[in-house]
Amino acid sequence: MDEIKKAIALKYEKEKDNAPKVVAKGKGVVAQKIIEIAEENGIYIKEDPELVEILSTLDIYEEIPEELYKAVAEILVFIYKNIQK
Repeated sequence: MDEIKKAIALKYEKEKDNAPKVVAKGKGVVAQKIIEIAEENGIYIKEDPELVEILSTLDIYEEIPEELYKAVAEILVFIYKNIQK
C-alpha cells in the first residue's frame, strides 16, 4: 500500500518574521498541489518525512517552534547557497 503524500510550505521574511512559518499544508491531492505550485515557481523542495510529520502539527501561519530552528535553518542555508549560484 502506498503511503499518502504530505507537504508543508514554509515562508520566512527576515524583516517581518521572528521565525519561518507554515503557510500551507496538506496530504494527498492537496500535498500534490502544494508541490506542483512550488515546482512551477522554482521553489526548493526538500523531502524529509520526519520533519513534515512534526510541522504538520502546526497551524497555518504558526511560526515553527524553537526546537525546529536547526533543522529548518539547514534547509534555508542550502537554499540561499543555491540561489546565489
